[in-house]
Amino acid sequence: MDCTNKIQIVYGDLTLGVKGEGWHVIFNYGRGGIESLVAGGREWMYRCPQPTFWRALTDNDRGSRFHLKSGCWLAADTFIRQTGVSVAIDGKEIAMPIAPENNRYSPVETAESAAVTYEFETLTVPAAKVTVTYTATCAGVNVKAKYFGAAGLPQLPVFGLRMIMPTHATGFTYEGLSGETYPDRMAGGVEGVYEVKGLPVTPYMVPQDCGMHMNTKWVEVRRNTQLANHIAPAESSLKIAMDEKPFAFSCLPYTAEELENATHHEELPPARRTVLCVYGAVRGVGGIDSWGSDVEEAYHLSAEKDYEVSFNIAL
Repeated sequence: MDCTNKIQIVYGDLTLGVKGEGWHVIFNYGRGGIESLVAGGREWMYRCPQPTFWRALTDNDRGSRFHLKSGCWLAADTFIRQTGVSVAIDGKEIAMPIAPENNRYSPVETAESAAVTYEFETLTVPAAKVTVTYTATCAGVNVKAKYFGAAGLPQLPVFGLRMIMPTHATGFTYEGLSGETYPDRMAGGVEGVYEVKGLPVTPYMVPQDCGMHMNTKWVEVRRNTQLANHIAPAESSLKIAMDEKPFAFSCLPYTAEELENATHHEELPPARRTVLCVYGAVRGVGGIDSWGSDVEEAYHLSAEKDYEVSFNIAL
């Protein structure tokens, strides 16, 4: 992410705008993240990215009654409390530049970096703390999400960041392990670069979690549609690349909650969006007998431990 050019900054009343060459990002202080990311002339954010803790149940999860032990994470995935926000310019935290503080800045401000950190609390009892820091430079946006464990919480399904894109992707390419992989289902994965057409959902009899890819170095999502339908379609892409270490991801047309709500595939809503989840921690799927055996201990995620994920949005 090294670069020499400066970024332009716009201090809005409730937002921070950052502009680089051919792209711009708007951070919303109250909504908890990036509310707009335009690159290649296309909007890539339908909702602000949010911390994610839940993956749709598998048959083995149901058999082992994992949902009855850890169901609070489904609520935490759906609702989260934002508790704070801070802004740092060129590595130095500044007074929150909301009105009227933002009026002291000129319409044309520049910097080498701008960072916005959001603090959250889960709705679990006890609550767990999560921070998400976005650092923009002329090369793009670095994202670091951290989960801080709390004693007494049940096992976590996953931890990461969920991004919802405005339209259905035509497909994605990634560098990592072949096929669908989970922490306890990686032995058959072969390292390489793979292209996936569309956003396939495995046709299990009951919709459930699918499409996980472990040990990923980068993923590039392709779209040829956007909500502004007066503009002729043209394919463009957005690339997510590893920062300090490889990540796991899934790229599906549904959120975990939408998959969870359907007992048959015809109950799933129309596939209109792209849901990209980037994970720093994933629970195993088990499947020893699919009727009650828990995931092996080595592939549990203790919610009392800390987890993090970091990646770069290349722009």
